[in-house]
Parts: sequence; structure tokens; C-alpha cells
Amino acid sequence: DATTSVEEIGTYLWDQGYRRPGFMTGARSLSTALRRRRCFAAFWRRHGISEVPELSAGSYDRHAAEAALRNYLTTTPAEERFDVLMCENDVLAVGAVDVARSAFGLRIPEDLAVVGYDGIDLTATPAYNITTYEQPLDEMVTVIMDMIRGRRALESVRLHGHLIVRGST
Repeated sequence: DATTSVEEIGTYLWDQGYRRPGFMTGARSLSTALRRRRCFAAFWRRHGISEVPELSAGSYDRHAAEAALRNYLTTTPAEERFDVLMCENDVLAVGAVDVARSAFGLRIPEDLAVVGYDGIDLTATPAYNITTYEQPLDEMVTVIMDMIRGRRALESVRLHGHLIVRGST
């Protein structure tokens, strides 16, 4: 549920004092991704931040994320950069952390905070330690299998995951 999850992420970031958010997208065709982006921008608008810079990686690939953030950091003066980057998924967040640290010497989260989405194992490793929103994959699979087997009606279902706060914020 994009509305609930992004509201939880946004509230956490707001409470931590972040006021210059950015958002990194992958493929622009996925409806779930579009909802995340819209909900993120709407959260910040409700908090008086009218513009959320958007970086387009163009795909869900860490190398594409590295290129998108590299371009942004190269062309944006340090004092105008966002202080927190919400990535549409964890793969993009991994790429963002890699390029921010290795190519620009930025400290995560002191110079740039990064948030992912999905809860993949790599984000929990000491090398990344990325804050993420973990989706309830086991529950999602169970619901889908029940629908396929006819044990549950074919209908839209909202399942809630949870925010995992780590060292990247």
C-alpha cells in the first residue's frame, strides 16, 4: 500500500529533520512506482515543501541509479542539493549509496540520507545499512496463491509492510 508506506517513510524523515527531499524513479511504466512517487511528493507538499526534485534512472538497475545520481551531484551545487533521497526500490538505493560515497566522498547519512523500498537482504549488510520499507512478501505470496487456487476472491488486497530504520538515515 503506497499511501500508508510512503506516509510512514515521510513522517519518519520529517521527524528526523530532513527538509530537502529528492526522489529517484526507475521505469516510469509501473503503476506501483508511480503511486510511490505521487504519494511522496504529496506528503512533502502537505508539509510546505512544494518541489521534490526527481531523478530518473530509467530502469531498476544500480548502474542506472549511479549514473542518475552522478549527473545530479555533478550539476547541482552542494548547498542546493537534497538532504535525503527516497529511491523507488532498494536496488536504486544501493546504486545511489555506491556513487555518493565512492565518486563524491559523501558521508551517508551526514551529507546525504538514502531510503530504499522492498527490504532486500543487501540493504541490511554493514556495507550498505540502508533504511527501507519491507514489503510483506510471504503474505503477498500466500494471498496470490489462495487466489490462484480459488480459496480467495480475485480482488485487490492491501497488505502492510513496515519501515526498517538503519544507518542510512
